[in-house]
Amino acid sequence: MTTRAEQATPPSAELGTVEEDVWETVGRLARRFDAHDDARGLDQAQQWTLQVLKIAEETGEASQAVIGARGTNPRKGDSHTWQDVHAEIADVIITGMVALARMRPDDAEQYLGRQLAAKAVKFLPAVSAAGRPSPGETA
Repeated sequence: MTTRAEQATPPSAELGTVEEDVWETVGRLARRFDAHDDARGLDQAQQWTLQVLKIAEETGEASQAVIGARGTNPRKGDSHTWQDVHAEIADVIITGMVALARMRPDDAEQYLGRQLAAKAVKFLPAVSAAGRPSPGETA
């Protein structure tokens, strides 16, 4: 019998398409979804709206997995593992990256880098040239 965690891990034979750069794969996925939605006659605003809703759907699946891993739904019991939660979190991240690549096809990677730096500077101590927290900062 296959466990949920095993189902969440793709077979190695299918990994050949993602051995390239992560952002290249994300870009390929974004272009594939753009082509699909274009063929359906959806305009850009509709496509972007549906992609953001997809992030919400994936977040809901991650939440459901946490509830299942904790066994807090008496009707379903221990229906998920923490490995299932990890896979669902990865889906949220991938879906978010694809959404950003669809909305910013020319600079999604750089934009995310700038956003990460801006958020991190608010929460992480400054680092000296030696790689240690600057004087007066704690790690």
